[in-house]
This record gives sequence, structure tokens and C-alpha cells, in this order.
Amino acid sequence: MSPILTFIPPINKEPNTSPIRNKPAPLKMLKSNDSNSNFKTNFDLRVSITVIKSNECQLSSISNFKLYHSIPKSLLLYIKLKKYSSFLNSQSFFFFSISGSLQTSSYTSPANAIPKTKMRECISVHIGQAGIQVGNSCWELYCLEHGLQPDGQMPGDNTVGGGDDAFNTFFSETGAGKHVPRAVFVDLEPTVIDEVRTGTYRQLFHPEQLISGKEDAANNFARGHYTIGKEIVDLCLDRIRKLADNCTGLQGFLIFHAVGGGTGSGLGSLLLERLSVDYGKKSKLGFTVYPSPQVSTSVVEPYNSVLSTHSLLEHTDVSVLLDNEAIYDICRKSLDIERPTYTNLNRLVSQVISSLTASLRFDGALNVDVTEFQTNLVPYPRIHFMLSSYAPVISAEKAYHEQLSVAEITNSAFEPSSMMAKCDPRHGKYMACCLMYRGDVVPKDVNAAVATIKTKRTIQFVDWCPTGFKCGINYQPPTVVPGGDLAKVQRAVCMISNSTSVAEVFSRIDHKFDLMYAKRAFVHWYVGEGMEEGEFSEAREDLAALEKDYEEVGLESGDNEEDDGDEY
Repeated sequence: MSPILTFIPPINKEPNTSPIRNKPAPLKMLKSNDSNSNFKTNFDLRVSITVIKSNECQLSSISNFKLYHSIPKSLLLYIKLKKYSSFLNSQSFFFFSISGSLQTSSYTSPANAIPKTKMRECISVHIGQAGIQVGNSCWELYCLEHGLQPDGQMPGDNTVGGGDDAFNTFFSETGAGKHVPRAVFVDLEPTVIDEVRTGTYRQLFHPEQLISGKEDAANNFARGHYTIGKEIVDLCLDRIRKLADNCTGLQGFLIFHAVGGGTGSGLGSLLLERLSVDYGKKSKLGFTVYPSPQVSTSVVEPYNSVLSTHSLLEHTDVSVLLDNEAIYDICRKSLDIERPTYTNLNRLVSQVISSLTASLRFDGALNVDVTEFQTNLVPYPRIHFMLSSYAPVISAEKAYHEQLSVAEITNSAFEPSSMMAKCDPRHGKYMACCLMYRGDVVPKDVNAAVATIKTKRTIQFVDWCPTGFKCGINYQPPTVVPGGDLAKVQRAVCMISNSTSVAEVFSRIDHKFDLMYAKRAFVHWYVGEGMEEGEFSEAREDLAALEKDYEEVGLESGDNEEDDGDEY
């Protein structure tokens, strides 16, 4: 039975609780005789409030104020004005202004019904030199995208302290209107973190979020994991717990680190193991810098990488592989930078990460969840190492002379030279692709571009995954750092793909590991820090199994079944 709505004649006296100072229009009161039914009612033809039978509060942004509504058993309206909130207990009036007129609704509200908004917060954890420097570029870009100043203030923010904006998934807002990143930076030695403490964005981060030790891991996984790292890990987890307590709907963690050094590999894997214990159900998305085939920063990189990957296999849900050599080549070829610096590399990586997280930070995206990436990209738990690419990577001089349509940037994203890790997708098969478009893009163009890609013989998918594509569109155009290398463009695409060709990265590292481990070279440094030699062979066997896993998922469905035709 539909509820009967009755209007009670206007009340002449203005109650003291009204937030409207000038003389109000006549008040009307609206009552429902059925507190358990679902209904919709319109106020002043401008606002529509839908009351839903659920304990979860829903949020609608309307004009300059926000409405919260929910109904557990009885009905409750909670109205929050721009800088004013009025919450009165059961059998009370609630006042709000619409186009200058004042209206009121009365519902019976239970004492325990406190409205809440469900955010999807992500906490970023930046570990070691690579993680911190990539983090610097990311937070620089986020601030530019959201109009935040280096001190975290947002000029022209009308909802100071409100914290209901979409980008509050990555920033928490203080009562004074300062936006603080939900991030922790940690390193075992102070040099790199001191650059953050004294850099342009020194006022952006809470001092407690910048954690540094006194002696580094010396490129030794065992020091980062067992000795020096052990001393700092509890402090890191305490800071992360404080950030998590400040979230209403923590979705997961973004982990930034490299696996070639000592801190990123050792402390990184230790933190991941501890996060799995404390936040088992939360997603962990890793952005992991792997050693380059030709360019090496340390002799013992293969050891650190194998030991760290052994941990990543179990304790991350998705890992996006990055490789300095591949990104160097992109900067040289596409941006004409003769000698790229780490800043050039990191700004390119930050565009990928920004595109990946845009749907969490801006309203109106098709992709809304970190867990959604997992669902669409990871067919089996161990097969979760992704390739990434970004297009267009183009300098300002060239951008004026190129069309850069949706079809062109999509083709470019599938080019082997666009991949941010040194492996050739033509040597393997795709299992799934996530294409995230930004800017002036319409679904019709995306569908046409994807249809063209599917017809190309060089781009092959495994036969057991016929669909293979997940597409998201965010209408916020890409932002570039002023004075940077990338051109300002109308549209861009970031691709995260799961391809069997990623096994090339592991086989290269395994080969280098085998050459050294056959002679037990450098092993005493690890054993001396409390590791057992058996951990080397255990980790190496795990990676051999991973290579085999990738080989098997790439087989045609018929290849691993006996041909039954001979029996008949």
C-alpha cells in the first residue's frame, strides 16, 4: 500500500533552531502515515529525496548543500548546510533552504540513527628511495589535478572541513580546510626523506607520516627484512593504523617500492606480510620497479628481486611492473630527452598511477574500485603481475601537429615500445586488459578502437578469455606538470594488461640469480644478517613454478588435453 502524505497548515512562528536568518517563507510540515514504506517526495520542485529501506546512509550532492538520508525501521532526514549542520533527536523538525524558501519535514528518528557517508579511501605506502621519489611525483600531480596548493589548502573551497569530495579517498581534510595525503613514506636512511621534509611539498605531509631510520639496508634484502627493518616496522604499522582509523571505508593499500635495493625489497616484503596479518581482506596494489636488463644499480639485484618476488606472490593482489630502462627508452624516443633524469621517469610513471586512480578521485567514472581491477585482471591468484603503458607520450612541439584520436592513442598503448617494462607482448598472449581513458572520450569511439585492436594478428588473446577488455572513462582531462616534458592533451589512455609475456622479466632475473648462486657469491652477507641459506632455494623454486604457471595459462585449451579422436 502506498503511503498517504498529509500537509499540515503553515506554522507562523519561526523556531529558534532555524539556521536561516532572514524572514522565512511559510513553513510546511510533511508527514507519512507509513514509516516502513519506500517513497519519493519532491521539495520545491528543485530537490528530489529518495528514502531507501536500508541501514546504509546515502549521499546526494544538491546545489550548495548536501542531503543525507537513510531509514532503519523509521524515517530520518539529516540535512547538512554548507557550513551549518542541524541534527535534532526524535520527533524534531529539520530545516533547510531551497531557492530562498524554507520548508520542514518531520519524521520519527531512532536515537541511534547517525548518518554516515561511505568513502573508498586508499592509503599509499612509499618504501625506499624508488618508492619515495615516485611518490613525490604522484602527490605533486594529484595536487595539480585537484587544485590544491603545496601546503594542502584549496582556494575557493566552500565546504571547509566537510571532507565529502571524491578526492578525499586520497586526502583527509582537517577542520581548518587543509588536505593531508593518506600516505606514509618510509626509508631506512634519512637522505631521501629529508628531501621531502625540505622540498616544495614539505607542508603537505604530516611530520609523523615521514619515517626514516639512521642506517640503510646496504642493498641487502636480509638487512631490510630481518635486522634494520625489524626495528622500524612497528612504527610504520602504527602510523598506518592511525591513517586506517581515520577512514570510513578503507578500500586498500597502494604500495610503491623497488625490488632491486635492500629497503624496497626487504622492508617492503616485511610490511606487506604484516599488512596481510592486520588487514587481511583489504586489497594491496603494488607499483614495483624491477631491475632493468642492461642497466644495473647493484650487483646483488637478482638476489633481492627473487627473494622479494617470493613475498609479493603471496602478499599482493595486483603488482604493476615498472622498469627504468623501458621508461628511459620511452623518454628518449617519444619526448626527445637526450639524457633522462629520474624526475623525467617518475613524472611519466605518475601519469600511469594518476590514470589508474582517477576513478577513485573524481566523480562519474565507470571504474570505481581497486578490487574491480583485481576481478577483471587476475584469472588466478599467482598470475597477478601486470604490464602498463600510457599514451600519448608526446612533447609539446609535436602535439600541435598530431591528431591523437581515440583510435590512435589506443593503438599506441598496445605498441611494445610503449610498455613500461622490458618485455615484448607479441611473444605472449593477453589474458585481460584494463583501458582507462581520460578527457574528451565517448564510449562509441572506445568500442570502435577496441574492435579494431581485436582484429590485429599481433595482439593475441588466450582462447579461454574471449572478452578480455575492461574499459573505463573519466571525463577529467589529463593534467601535466607546468614546465614538464609532456604536452597538455585533450585525451589520454592508460593500459594495465595481464600478459603471459611478463614471464620474460622473471626468466631474465632467474638466469642472473642462477649464475651467482651456483658459486654462492655474496650469500654470506645475507646469512650474516640472520637469513637461512634455504630461503634462497625456496624463493628460486617459487619463481620457477611461476614461470611454469605463465607457460601453462598461455597454452591453447586443447594443448593440455589428450586428443580423444584416436580412440574411436
